[in-house]
Formats: sequence, structure tokens, C-alpha cells
Amino acid sequence: MQVPTRCGNRRQEVWLALSAVTDPELDESVTALEFITALEVEDQKRVKVEFRLPTYWCAPNFAFLMASDLRDAVAELPWVEEVSVKLLDHFSADLINRGVALKQDFRDAFPGETDDDLTALRETFLGKAFEGRQELLLRQLLAAGYDPGWIAQVSLGELMRQPLDARGDGLRSLYAFMWRRIRPNAGEQDLAFTTVDGKPLEPSEFRTYLRKVSGVRRNQEFNGLICRGLLAARNAR
Repeated sequence: MQVPTRCGNRRQEVWLALSAVTDPELDESVTALEFITALEVEDQKRVKVEFRLPTYWCAPNFAFLMASDLRDAVAELPWVEEVSVKLLDHFSADLINRGVALKQDFRDAFPGETDDDLTALRETFLGKAFEGRQELLLRQLLAAGYDPGWIAQVSLGELMRQPLDARGDGLRSLYAFMWRRIRPNAGEQDLAFTTVDGKPLEPSEFRTYLRKVSGVRRNQEFNGLICRGLLAARNAR
């Protein structure tokens, strides 16, 4: 699905908001993954979004997270008065769509089936996204000549001031965004690179750590390939 890019177009504003929502397992934008199937802006204040996942049996907790995040991302636009998000062609679509419309937690949308409000699941996959983005940036810095000792002690503020090429700058921005989500109370003076639970990196164990987070990122990429294949097959029907 393509959206007009004319400056000031409210559909484009919504599209940009939707692009910030990621599949929690893949850490990829739902727009890049082509999950969005329809987008309408009515009377310049009401927004309707429809999306479809790769299979009819995609896990309902992930589907609920994405539907809720889509709703919240659009609702943050100052001119939006009403948001409707609908998941299509999914075995739990009715429960998910109703729960999202009523702004329920997952456990309320699926009464008697779970006691989980998905907070722990969201934190788990935020952590994986943090590690995956971190690994890509670490490899970029190493290739640019930065050594593990500098990387282990650099603050976020100093990292953001380093002159990097276009790819490095893009990876840094993606990582910094996730860094601030994982560590909302940290500041520019804090370490730029830590483990997901905030422990400093040890230069002597740097290569071992890099292999660990590489596994996380490669798993995301593998799952992404499967996801795209399934979605392409579904859309070809």
C-alpha cells in the first residue's frame, strides 16, 4: 500500500505515525512489512486503519500488541478525534478488535484465558530490539575504527557527537531511540552501551558479548524472511 507524500497531507501524517509501530518479534515497521491494507481519513479528524498479518493463526498476543500500538500511534496526532483499528482475517480478530476499541488490556479482551496484561512480553521484545539494534551499531563502529575500550566507556552524548557516515548515523538514531525507551530515566552522560539490564560492557569479553547479541539479531532477520514469505503467499491468493 502506498500513501501520497504531498506536504501537509493528513494521510501521510498517519502513515508516518504507523511506520513507527513495529512487529515486536521482528523489530521491523508494520508499514515496511506491508501489514497495513487500508487507511482512510474522514472529515480530516477520523482515521480508520485495517491490517492483516502473515497467517490466520498468528499469535493473538502479538496481534493485540500491534493493534493497540497502531491505535495509540494515530491517536497521538493532535488533530485526530477518533481512531478505528481493525485486524482482518485472523482467528481472534473479533476479540482483538473489540478489546482495542474499548482500550482493554489483553487479559480483559480474552477473559478467563490469561492473567497477563502483556507488559512482561512487551519488555522482553523491547530488550531483543535493543540488542539487535545495538549489535548492528557496534559492528559499524568497529568497522569505522573505534576500539572496544572506547565503546565500553563512551557516554550517549559523546556517541551522538561522533562523525559517522550515512549508514552509521542511521543505525545510531535507531539505537538511540530504543536506548531511551529501555532506559527512560537515563541521561546523555550515561553509558551508551550496556547490556539490556544496564550492566557495563567489559572490553575483555567484548567479542563474546557481540556473538550473543548477533544471535538475537539474526533470529529477527530469519523470522522476518519467513514472515514476508508467508505474507506474500497469502496476498497472492
